[in-house]
Amino acid sequence: MSKERKKIIFVCVGNSCRSQMAEGFARHYAKQMGLDVEIHSAGTQPAGYVHADAIDVMREKGIDISQQSSKSVASFDLREFDYVISMGCLESNICPANFHGVSEDWGIPDPIGRGLEFYRQVRDMIEERVRKLLETVSRRA
Repeated sequence: MSKERKKIIFVCVGNSCRSQMAEGFARHYAKQMGLDVEIHSAGTQPAGYVHADAIDVMREKGIDISQQSSKSVASFDLREFDYVISMGCLESNICPANFHGVSEDWGIPDPIGRGLEFYRQVRDMIEERVRKLLETVSRRA
């Protein structure tokens, strides 16, 4: 049985903070773990930029997300993903009816306008959740 590359997407509204940090952590830890995964992030209403505070607090962890970009979830076919993770900001389920992967909402609060210390708290919540997700992916691979 061949191991198939798993696909993960992190989704929030603006794709400028939470989902961008999740993407950065997932890329970083997947590489450390030697996982063959494809990782993306997207927004339901993309802001068009990655928030400077998100870039700054991720840099504190040694992860550079400054080259990532804000994208629309509409540019992806979510049926192709094994994991669709929303950050806690979606009004309704975004997965299509025939989606067969894992869909979770993490309930992560939006840090925009709440200061760097709150960004750090949100970043750390995301880091913990991403590590647990990748451990699950690793076990199922």
